[in-house]
Amino acid sequence: MKIYGHPMSTCTRKVLTVLAEKGQEAQFVLVDLMKGAHKQPEHLARHPFGVIPVLEDEDFTLYESRAIMRYLDHKLPGAPLTPTELRARALMDQWLSVEQSYFATPAVKIVFQRVFLPMQGKPGDEAIVDASKAEVSKALDVIEKALAGHEYLAGSSYSLADISWMPYLQCLVVSKLGDLITDRPNVGAWWKRISERPAWVKVSS
Repeated sequence: MKIYGHPMSTCTRKVLTVLAEKGQEAQFVLVDLMKGAHKQPEHLARHPFGVIPVLEDEDFTLYESRAIMRYLDHKLPGAPLTPTELRARALMDQWLSVEQSYFATPAVKIVFQRVFLPMQGKPGDEAIVDASKAEVSKALDVIEKALAGHEYLAGSSYSLADISWMPYLQCLVVSKLGDLITDRPNVGAWWKRISERPAWVKVSS
């Protein structure tokens, strides 16, 4: 089994976290984003949209991180990361969708402006950061209410939904906007629980 990705990629980190939670490893093949390797014919043959990650499992190729996460969870031994109870599973799917639709994009915009552009010696645009903070804050306000009385997004069980949010929450932390998390008691407690899991520590360190 091979994972084509980059260790700093949010979507790659989701997949690697699932593997770590399952106590499994795959051969990791670096796709050098800085050199544009994801847009070269060799990678486009694996992923026609030219992004990462991509999973190769013998003669089977799969792209899109959320699909890969589900595949690995069902295929690999270890504690399941998908609830068996119908409503909990539906909540997991709901929060996966919320992350993709309302949270991931503004969180990535923030880290791009606050971290990646300065690393290249370029100034970030704080107007973009401010607009993205508003979107992120709205999503976190929704999460704050949903987590009242619950340890995890799907209820009492840690799931793929929690894993999928972690890389984007980390974007806020490294962008020096961790207060957006900690100022919300339920979100802050949830982030502490999930970010201290050994699998995430392994992937994010």
